[in-house]
Amino acid sequence: MDQIDILVETVSQAAPGAVFRLLRDGSTWPGWSVFDRFELEREGDDDRLGVGAIRVFITRVSRAREEVVEIIPDRRLSYVLLSGLPFEDYRADVDLVPDPAGHTTIRWRARFRARHPVLGGFWRWFMIQTLRNVSRQLARAAENPTIVASADRPAPTEGSS
Repeated sequence: MDQIDILVETVSQAAPGAVFRLLRDGSTWPGWSVFDRFELEREGDDDRLGVGAIRVFITRVSRAREEVVEIIPDRRLSYVLLSGLPFEDYRADVDLVPDPAGHTTIRWRARFRARHPVLGGFWRWFMIQTLRNVSRQLARAAENPTIVASADRPAPTEGSS
């Protein structure tokens, strides 16, 4: 099976900290994204939303379980897919890159193998559309102070910059 590598980029007028707060706190996602529900199946090792947390994002047709594997506050959140889509070795890194004007480029990179190689082209297309849509929704939501205020604040002990 060939590895599929996807990169989508979106620019938000919000600062990286605002984008990160929403990215990190899955409980806000049903309010601004394509996902209908969120469940925190397991809290993280040192912080409830940090590394080791298992997050479940639910739509009417899917239930994606992800484990947070890396956090660099205001810069990166990485996760692996545990179940919910027909992929193997799925890992995504969401990097937040500030610019001098205080805006943020969201770089969402996903790598995976389709369980059924004949469907690889479809799954590549599907994930490009999905990640592009979610990253745009994240960018817009982070520009809304009311939505950002609803997110949990990161614990001061999370990772290092």
